[in-house]
Amino acid sequence: MSGKPIPNFELSDSTDTPIWVQLRDRFVYLITSGYYAPGDQLPSVRKVAVEACISYNTVSKAYMSLEREGRIVTRHGSGAYVAEDPTGNLSEVELIAEEFVRTCLERGVTATEMPQLIAKTLRRIENEGR
Repeated sequence: MSGKPIPNFELSDSTDTPIWVQLRDRFVYLITSGYYAPGDQLPSVRKVAVEACISYNTVSKAYMSLEREGRIVTRHGSGAYVAEDPTGNLSEVELIAEEFVRTCLERGVTATEMPQLIAKTLRRIENEGR
């Protein structure tokens, strides 16, 4: 069992972002900020579900996503641990870009639409400075 308590945070059901994505994003932040260091054990799925008052399956989905992303590793019968290199040596800007891309994809923006979205946003920001 993890020695660190689960920090308090709120999950909102009044947003379009699914609860499991909010939870995954929170754990990404806790890992990238260093709260959970490489090799640290995360709280069990059951413990997170109970403390956050959400479904076991929702927490499990968030953990599976973290594992697919390479941020955590699951050891059968032992639990989930922060991967030794949870960010893949990405820079802070690369992490922000990765999170942006993941968020867009989860909200239905396609890979071909993203460059257009970025270009439109850049034009708007450039026009604000005039």
